[in-house]
Amino acid sequence: MVLKPDPRTAVAGGAVIAQILREAGLPEGLLHVLPGGAEAGSRLVEEPAVRVVSFTGSTEAGRKVGEAAGRHLKRAHLELGGNSPLVVLEDADVERAASAGAWGSFLHQGQICMTTGRHLVHSSIADAYVELLAAKAEALAVGDPQQEGTALGPLIDEGQRDRVHGLVSRSVEAGARVRAGGTYDGLMYRPTVLDRVTPDTPAHAEEVFGPVAPVIAFDTLDEAVEIATASDHGLSLGVLTGNPMRGMELAERIPTGLVHVNDQTVDDEAVAPFGGVGASGTGSRFGGTAANLEAFTETQWVTMQADIRTYPF
Repeated sequence: MVLKPDPRTAVAGGAVIAQILREAGLPEGLLHVLPGGAEAGSRLVEEPAVRVVSFTGSTEAGRKVGEAAGRHLKRAHLELGGNSPLVVLEDADVERAASAGAWGSFLHQGQICMTTGRHLVHSSIADAYVELLAAKAEALAVGDPQQEGTALGPLIDEGQRDRVHGLVSRSVEAGARVRAGGTYDGLMYRPTVLDRVTPDTPAHAEEVFGPVAPVIAFDTLDEAVEIATASDHGLSLGVLTGNPMRGMELAERIPTGLVHVNDQTVDDEAVAPFGGVGASGTGSRFGGTAANLEAFTETQWVTMQADIRTYPF
């Protein structure tokens, strides 16, 4: 196996993983870490000795990887971006819903593919939800992650910070209102809550990959489904409700790889198949013995007889 981490995470996403597996007893030669940028990744996909490609990253980059793999007739398993909705129904506990929403949007500064990127809240409780979510955002400490009490650390680099802030600024220009955050100090971006959001608001229509929670109100379940399915992405879905069966009924109407009823969108277990649909990837190809065997092995049909058969020709 050859692991090529993102150039910005070569230590945490490459060297540390290799060291952990070495200490766990993985035999030498089975895992190789290949640092590098896009050129190294392209050469890896084109290399004839590489028979299966597994890529995690943006949808834009994933399309290029899938296209290159297709030219070489290779399987490519793509786990791509997300803009996951959290749907809060009118019968949900608003305080708990706001807590779940804050965790889903602000954990790891929103730099998770499953991050709650869109908050769809029933209009009857939307104002209360926004107030609670904004209060939670304002109370979160942003700074050095090694200091006790820090909830959010830095964004990965200036480019991502500027992209996040650009989406927030364009959203405000389009009519959204900042209820919390919207500012930064260096790479430390304050957890941000936006309301008066529409489906066309940039922070709602695009994956932010930062600590931004756009809140959009809906009146009917049909409207919630329409808003949730308007995105090309389909990675994770959370539905918060006082009636879990009602939540499942709604989830069945929204195409997505992962569904969490009465939980936010960020959830992953090594034993569970993981992946999205649409612009979020090529399906559940990661996690669990069955999924991994299907993804990374090839099936061969073998027949054997003691003697050569006789034929009528």
